[in-house]
Amino acid sequence: MTQDHNSFSRRTFLSGTIAGASMIALHPFSAHAAAGQVHLRVMETTDLHVHVFPYDYYADKPVDTVGLARTASHIDKIRAEATNSMLVDNGDFLQGNPMGDYIAYERGMKEGDMHPVITAMNTLGFDASTLGNHEFNYGLDFLMKSLAGAKFPVVSANVVKEQGATARDDVTLVKPYIILEKTVMDGAGQPQKIKVGFIGFVPPQIMTWDRKHLEGAVTVRDIVDTAQAYVPQMREEGADIIFALSHSGIGAANHTDLMENASVPLAGVAGIDALMTGHSHLVFPSPAFADMAAVDAASGTVHGKPTVMGGFWGSHLGVIDLMLEREAGAWRIVTTSVQTRPIFERGEDRTVTPLVESNARVEASVADIHSQTLDYVRRAVGKTAAPLHSYFALVADDPSVQIVSNAQMWYMAQMMKGTEFEALPLLSAAAPFKAGGRAGPDYYTDVPVGDVAIKNVADLYLYPNTIRAVKINGAQLKGWLERSAGMFNQIPQGSTDEMLLNAEFPSYNFDVIDGVSYKIDLSQPLMFDRDGGVINAQANRIVDLTYAGAPVTDDMEFIVATNNYRAGGGGTFPGADGSTIVFEGPDTNRDIVVRYIVDQGTVDPKANNNWSFVAMPDTTVLFETGPKAADYVAAMTALDITQEGAGSDGFARFRIAL
Repeated sequence: MTQDHNSFSRRTFLSGTIAGASMIALHPFSAHAAAGQVHLRVMETTDLHVHVFPYDYYADKPVDTVGLARTASHIDKIRAEATNSMLVDNGDFLQGNPMGDYIAYERGMKEGDMHPVITAMNTLGFDASTLGNHEFNYGLDFLMKSLAGAKFPVVSANVVKEQGATARDDVTLVKPYIILEKTVMDGAGQPQKIKVGFIGFVPPQIMTWDRKHLEGAVTVRDIVDTAQAYVPQMREEGADIIFALSHSGIGAANHTDLMENASVPLAGVAGIDALMTGHSHLVFPSPAFADMAAVDAASGTVHGKPTVMGGFWGSHLGVIDLMLEREAGAWRIVTTSVQTRPIFERGEDRTVTPLVESNARVEASVADIHSQTLDYVRRAVGKTAAPLHSYFALVADDPSVQIVSNAQMWYMAQMMKGTEFEALPLLSAAAPFKAGGRAGPDYYTDVPVGDVAIKNVADLYLYPNTIRAVKINGAQLKGWLERSAGMFNQIPQGSTDEMLLNAEFPSYNFDVIDGVSYKIDLSQPLMFDRDGGVINAQANRIVDLTYAGAPVTDDMEFIVATNNYRAGGGGTFPGADGSTIVFEGPDTNRDIVVRYIVDQGTVDPKANNNWSFVAMPDTTVLFETGPKAADYVAAMTALDITQEGAGSDGFARFRIAL
């Protein structure tokens, strides 16, 4: 199919038709199409991650920022604006919130069962979907039983059960593509036939991310190579238009073998007319993609082809509008437009204003499962043998940070197995998120000994970060810890009751690195300022840094499990600027904590006291924390600490003898 994005038609585009000016609600393509011209609108959801209801199951409260039920309101409206429309999903629909975990871990999927997200998608009348990487998280048996209930085809071309000589000879896990013959109405109100092809792709990295489920069962081909094999075949079979359902981000322009974010070179494959993208949880078109090679971030094209990415969790609906014209027995694209429609807007003060209401049909279709999920998140998924509180997380090794670190180590050990990094020492970096500060004296994690519910995990890990691993050397490791030590003011030897904490330093930048042991010398100046700039290059707060009982040297190498924010340069930490990443996992750190608790049954994240302050005789400091810390102070045997009454603004004050 040929494309001309600059001109509309040789015919009179503004000619009067049955879709004329009287129907002002119609999109201009529908309103002004002539005889033999067809407006086709294709809508995309992507990365739903089981978010059907506008509800945060971790916080156990309604929210206005997520939910297919909200996106559905846009779908209904956009269908009404166009003469012809189709609705597709771009993958990652089966996993990603507690509703998905409830189905997988609690209820299970038997033959004939309906997965709630599939039920919701059936309710909305999806035309097609592809697989995302998270579809494989619960194993192939669960996946195939879930897909069995779909009233729409699910395609993926590069996941292979039996490899042939070429991709065209493969036996794929699901159909590689589908060609749907759609009856559409042209501008004169006459029915026309168009064959619309959809071909799907998933990141090859699923073979690493879900090795335990996939190894020996399937293999994965490169996205671009697979497209080059199948797209000509789709043309041979009569496809008039071909959409790539690319569960792959918009990244580098140059194709490399088995690349994860391959949508740009994929758009360059001859025969593909338009792309639905996703995976990276971003919105396209948007200024975030400005100045990228082959990408027009304003008009929404990649290699000149209309491309859209509709956010995540139902936050946006992606829309591609095509004006098609019949010429010499074939359909051609004469012009296109691309947009996304958000379900909310966020003000400068971070307040959220909903832009749509929920679709009642969608909510009703899964209301029972929603109710069951609420019961699930409110009851125990495991137990803790130690209280998980953060009252002392800034002054001593702490159980609320320890459990996150343990979970990250547990996960990353599995991911490193069989890789070139398997033999390197594995460490884990985690920070306390709820630790008072400007949020007030009640802003602390406090989960008592006993049952741990999924919603408690929100207290342990506030943010939807995703897991990363970086490879750093010993010098970078020490620098990372020096940066973290900016949490503390410099304390002169022999001083009395100096304030310990640097009030300008956010607690989420106080990384504790587990797997090594070290001490912090508070008498030394800070190496970095608040923003990570070096102010004292010779500062040496981190001392006695050891691994397995031996001193850490500058040239030693380590793998550090962390999150995407830190690994990508958040906080400006040595060794974490995006260039040292060796593993990018698809899972949120919060989900990893949940899985870890489920796997362990009972967790016992007692602090291992791998870090402490250097002893400073005749020196005391003051530390303020939540009043409920008094319930746990007796257990703080690693510190010489006493309560000293009320502090400022409702906090309690404690004295530590160094």
